Amino acid sequence: MPTVSKFKDFSLSFTRNKITNDLLVKKENAAIKQAVLNILLTEKGERLYNSDFGSSVRSYLFEPLDFATAGLVQTAVEDCLVEYEPRVNILELSVIPDFDQNGFEVQLAFSITGRDDLPPQSIEFFLNRTR
Repeated sequence: MPTVSKFKDFSLSFTRNKITNDLLVKKENAAIKQAVLNILLTEKGERLYNSDFGSSVRSYLFEPLDFATAGLVQTAVEDCLVEYEPRVNILELSVIPDFDQNGFEVQLAFSITGRDDLPPQSIEFFLNRTR
């Protein structure tokens, strides 16, 4: 029988289980999704002792809102995931500028390396300026 990698991580909400008082955990694909978002939304230089970790996605949010900048965001997302998340194989990635909400709609479809038993996963999130 082939061995299957199990993925588990703490929930970033740091809430506790009401019965056991342990921190809640995310498992399998939810843990991977949380890790992907954590990497993409962490700015380079934000982590102490690991200033190279993270993505440069936020730096593009103050650039002109157009398809050229969307292409730069897409490249930044791809490069970041290839470098920092080896458990993910990108199947499809689209970054579309949303002129009404002044940001970028990001849609990412990926498979989890070594997990043929899990279907392809997807994450959708919106990138916009916070100021």
